[in-house]
Amino acid sequence: MLTCGIHILKSAQQMKIAFHGAARAVTGSKHLIKLDNGTQILLDCGMFQGMGHVTDKLNGYFGFKPTEVSMMVLSHAHIDHCGLLPRLVAEGFEGAIYATPATMDLARVLLMDSAKIHEQDAEFANRHRNVDQVEETPLFTEEDVIKTIGQFKVVEYGELYEINQDISLRFTDAGHVVGSAAVHLTIKESGKTTQLTFSGDIGRYADLLLRSPQTFSQADYIIMESTYGDSLHKDQLPIEDLLLEMIRETCLNRKGKIIIPAFSVGRTQEILFALNSLELKGKLPDLNYYVDSPLATQATQVLKNHHDVYNNGVKQLLKIDDDIFAFKGLRFVESATESKSLNQDTRPCVIISSSGMAEGGRVRHHIRNNIGNQKNTILLVGYCDPDSLGGQLMAGKKSVQLFREELQVMAEVKTIKSMSAHGDYEDLLRFLSCQDPAKNKQLFLVHGEYEVQQRFADRLRDQGFKHVAIPSYHQEYELD
Repeated sequence: MLTCGIHILKSAQQMKIAFHGAARAVTGSKHLIKLDNGTQILLDCGMFQGMGHVTDKLNGYFGFKPTEVSMMVLSHAHIDHCGLLPRLVAEGFEGAIYATPATMDLARVLLMDSAKIHEQDAEFANRHRNVDQVEETPLFTEEDVIKTIGQFKVVEYGELYEINQDISLRFTDAGHVVGSAAVHLTIKESGKTTQLTFSGDIGRYADLLLRSPQTFSQADYIIMESTYGDSLHKDQLPIEDLLLEMIRETCLNRKGKIIIPAFSVGRTQEILFALNSLELKGKLPDLNYYVDSPLATQATQVLKNHHDVYNNGVKQLLKIDDDIFAFKGLRFVESATESKSLNQDTRPCVIISSSGMAEGGRVRHHIRNNIGNQKNTILLVGYCDPDSLGGQLMAGKKSVQLFREELQVMAEVKTIKSMSAHGDYEDLLRFLSCQDPAKNKQLFLVHGEYEVQQRFADRLRDQGFKHVAIPSYHQEYELD
């Protein structure tokens, strides 16, 4: 009888959730749900980005065994949410990857681009390694990406999709980027039903392009992003007016260049939309405007292919303007040779180039060639990790390290706060306004800097959410 009792005690396990990324940090989204029957559900599988010398180490260790993960649900296609999926597959994950149609389309583009970069970096390192150094291998390859995309299974917004008899999935629009979704799981185990929501990244309720985040059913447990949990994205003027003011000051008055580090997905399209709006009003200065990012070109096409994600204002505009991302003077730069030639051209212009944190990509070359001239402006239009080059510029550093050089910051550095695709604390609280705090058993804050999360947790408690946790890296919780 004693042995039997022990056996029953061991089998009566509780559902658990462990946080293997974006825990007291902004990037590397990975949250693992373990059910009492051994099923493991992974929410996102993102890459750590912009965290200095520890970034590679963090991306080399999952904290769990990919072969034991049963299924994966992807909130959206940003690299800090999907970037390690091919590595997960390469290490043995064979389950389905659930995502919206637009997320799958965008993930294909972003992951293939990422694979090329990893392969090129490994090849470069091996060409220059010493005889006694270990040969470098890429984090993942294009072959891994092709296999990964083959494991995707698309689920439409609003559809109640039964993964199996115990697990159902529903996506609602999160309004962050094309295809982005909040994830809602209904899980049946041990005779009870649990409703769990993962917000993914939450967008703005007054986004230039996208629909507002949608409401959702009451959840027992919520995993919620908190990137701007202590900020308000308030600018005195609309985005297009701010851009026009900077173009006039830098390009027309000082005869300089504006360099805009911008994420290929979301931010670049918002800037193009704002500039197009200026042209429609007859206000856009006659200059050259460059998008120097092949990835941004492909991402813009994905957005054009998914009109369902647009807000009503954009849908009305499409009735009179069939291409809301095109205007006079715009050029998409493809080749590296053409990109380099921009730095030899002294004429005033606007260059939009990735990456948004200025941690990689062609924009670093543009910053290097223009940061030392006070005629120029570096315009930051989104979140930058404090350790990234963009974060250092945003913090007002007078000199920065770039390509092993110490460069003096002579160019003007400006920011447009309201261009973040992440909601501010008012947006985040509005996202939760459809919930009864008294029925929420636990709210986990992820995707944020710890100090910001602590302040946002206080706001949530003031709103009636009494059980707010801020998980640390690899921390695991038992769910009642």
